[in-house]
Parts: sequence; structure tokens; C-alpha cells
Amino acid sequence: MAKRAKKKRATSRRTRPPQKKLSDLFHETLKDIYFAENKIIKTLPKMAKAAQSKDLANAFNKHLRETQGQVKRLDQVFRMIGKPARGKTCDAINGIADEGAEIMREFKGMPALDAGLLAAAQAVEHYEISRYGTLRTWAEELGMPDAAKLLQATLEEEEATDHTLTELATSVINLEAEQDEVAEAA
Repeated sequence: MAKRAKKKRATSRRTRPPQKKLSDLFHETLKDIYFAENKIIKTLPKMAKAAQSKDLANAFNKHLRETQGQVKRLDQVFRMIGKPARGKTCDAINGIADEGAEIMREFKGMPALDAGLLAAAQAVEHYEISRYGTLRTWAEELGMPDAAKLLQATLEEEEATDHTLTELATSVINLEAEQDEVAEAA
């Protein structure tokens, strides 16, 4: 009976999946944001084209160029950890992109279109800010200061973009949408 129990314990140890570590989580999250950034690169030109405000279209185009640079930084981080630069489907960014596409369809030519596009863009920025802040912290904890610096640089760009979008929303876009509603009601 003792032999059977030993054999069972040894077998269960062999079939148990290996314990995942913070470095594994870092890699998985890196793949997630890599997918997200590449999805954003495909989505931003559509949003810029749909935008009625020249300032908003310019903000989207500027962020497109930044995002392309951010993907290059992510490529560097993948190289630092010795893994291929590959994304994995990110349901969160797909959902946010779907919401943006829905806004473009449902509000096309309407006064509130730009306000909706801007809100969708800020949802993306907030997601990215969360991911990059987490990845930067994990890189620091994993003893990867060079990766942390690259991720911090991207985090700062995302925060600046969010600030720019907030300024556009509060100084122009939302006011124009609201004024058009007031004019229609009169």
C-alpha cells in the first residue's frame, strides 16, 4: 500500500503544470499590449477619416505615428526577454474598437460623432495607461531597468495623448456637439 501511495504522489507531481511566475505574466501581458497596439494602428486611420474636426483628426494621426514608435519599443522589450514579438488576442481592445466602430456607424455625420470618437479614443488610452504602468512596475521588480525605461517612455506618451484628448473634449469637441443640439432645439 505504501508503494502505491508513493507512486500516486510521484505521478501527480509530474502531471501538475509548472508554476507560472511574474516573468510569465509579464510576457503574457506584453503579448496582450502588442496585439492592442497593432490593432490601434489599424483603427486610428479610420477614426481620423471619420472625425469631423480637423484638430481631432490631427490628434489621431499624431498618435498613429507615436503608436508605430511604441510598437518598435515593444519589439525591443521582447528582444530583451529573448522572446519573439508576437501578440495574443486582446478581448478588451477588441471590445473598445467595436464600440468605436459602432459610434462611427450610428453617429456618422451627426454633431456628436467627434465627442463619441474622442470618448472611444480615451477608453483606449486608459486601457493602455493601465497596462504600461503595470508592465513598467513588473519590469522594475524583475530587474529589467532598460525595459522599464522603454515602457515608461510609452506610458508618458499615452498619458500625454489622454491629456490632449481631454483638452480637445473640454475646449472644443463637446462644446460644439452641445451647441449643435441647442441650435436644433431652437
